[in-house]
Amino acid sequence: MHRKNLVSSRLVRVGVYGVLALATVATTMDGAEARRHHRHHASRHSPHNDDDSYSPSFSSIIVDGNTGATLTATSPDGLRHPASLTKMMTLYLLFERLDSGKMKLDTEMPVSERASDQDPTKLGLRPGQTIRVEDAIKGLITRSANDAAVVIAEAIGGDEENFARMMTRKAHALGMSRTIYRNASGLPNDEQVTTARDQSILGRALQDRFPRYYRYFSTTAFNFRGHTITGHNHLLGSVEGVDGIKTGYTRASGFNLVTSMHRGNRFLIGVVMGGRSGGSRDAIMRNLLAENLDKAATRRTVAAITERGNSDQATDVADQGGVEVASEAPAPSRTAKVVAALAEATAALPPTQPKDAKVEPAPMTSGVIQGQPMAIVPGSTEPMKPVRVKTVQVKSGLTKLASAAPQPIAPVEPAPLPAARTDLPQQPPGFGTGNGILGVLPASSAPPAPSQAMAYAAPAPQPVQQQPVPPQPLPQAASLQQESATKRSGWIVQVGALESEAEAKERIETARSHAQGLLNKADPFTETVSKGGQTLVRARFAVLDRDQAEAVCKKLKRADISCMTMHN
Repeated sequence: MHRKNLVSSRLVRVGVYGVLALATVATTMDGAEARRHHRHHASRHSPHNDDDSYSPSFSSIIVDGNTGATLTATSPDGLRHPASLTKMMTLYLLFERLDSGKMKLDTEMPVSERASDQDPTKLGLRPGQTIRVEDAIKGLITRSANDAAVVIAEAIGGDEENFARMMTRKAHALGMSRTIYRNASGLPNDEQVTTARDQSILGRALQDRFPRYYRYFSTTAFNFRGHTITGHNHLLGSVEGVDGIKTGYTRASGFNLVTSMHRGNRFLIGVVMGGRSGGSRDAIMRNLLAENLDKAATRRTVAAITERGNSDQATDVADQGGVEVASEAPAPSRTAKVVAALAEATAALPPTQPKDAKVEPAPMTSGVIQGQPMAIVPGSTEPMKPVRVKTVQVKSGLTKLASAAPQPIAPVEPAPLPAARTDLPQQPPGFGTGNGILGVLPASSAPPAPSQAMAYAAPAPQPVQQQPVPPQPLPQAASLQQESATKRSGWIVQVGALESEAEAKERIETARSHAQGLLNKADPFTETVSKGGQTLVRARFAVLDRDQAEAVCKKLKRADISCMTMHN
């Protein structure tokens, strides 16, 4: 009996110890599992975990810049974070100041402590330093420098918060209705949003409004204080026709890109937002451009993007009592109804300039990009290398000369060629600078001279009998050529290249009526050129200085009349 009790007691002790051991093992395993779960949970939610594959929503759009039509799109109106695409609007407001003359490319802007404290990427600016406007532009385009963006914001808006409000107002005026800006750099801010469609509008507006300064977007590298700063846009130089515009990345936005392509006569604007990597974003953009290039129009029919509501207002900053406040001031509005055909564009090229002539930046209208070195932009100290553009030589046709001197003409038998000109309307008194009667030499009697033109002037005040002018001998024609060349030295304003002389004269009359007296002392004339079997007639005004020519074009563009200036 005693032995049985002893055995039972041992069994009980073994059972108790076994239960305790199992409990201990279970507790240990639960603790280890809990620790593993905690580490996994923390890893998933840590904002510093680079292995976390955060995937922002994707969106894209390809727009035909010649027609404004959307060729393809994926969620183009979905709200996205712009990241450094924000700097496109920062530069838009800066270009506006440059265009109005309120700032210059060599203007020095002060660097504040707040600007220098911005997160990378940046140029490493220090408080108390200054930076030239041109260097700040290149810093934004290549390195996407956040410190330079704040310097620009403070120089224009007084502080970055006020500048962001100016950016938002400008975006809405351009039609970017779903865009809100909270800073000038694109650093993360939950309230700073845009859409792919809005960014395509801004990409086009930069070219329509500021073609001269848009060229900076083709910068791939520049020298800054002894260092070479390279860019992030890898499509520049690797895809034919790509000439900008901007890249961007934050973790919340993904990899963004706005691209402009001019290939032949086609013009595309592409936007990709929410890419998973820079390489995949670039590959998507290449494919979208290639797939839609053939769909693009070769002729521009859409008007330039203009500002709505306050389209004739530019946001300015006035210094009142040491406090900078936002005010509205007029700014030139570059509008255009329809860009002429390719033939007109090639015919509009200015004649070859003499070697000693001062090279001036040719103004560009309606977003048409011309190949011109960046070194000729006023104030620029470093030449850029824009995308090469093939230049087509314009072959001049036979010239027709006119006499502007008042001469009484005896009645004569009409010659066959002049008889066809008797239907020309009589010009109003005081038109142009001449006082003579329109006289035309037959084209066959005039020696070829590429720089000569058809001119016409007002009739003399004394009554004369309108009669066709007989063919003049060659010696007199030679003297007329010399007089015409001398008379038309200086600056020339061209208002169109039309298919007929009647249309050219009508364009001249329209330009005079809209110039509000600025062309009263200018000499109107037409010039015939031919290319590829097609003849065009340029409508021009001569004997202007540079300031007069630019003032005339500024006025005419506001009236939707195409205009360009050149030095003869």
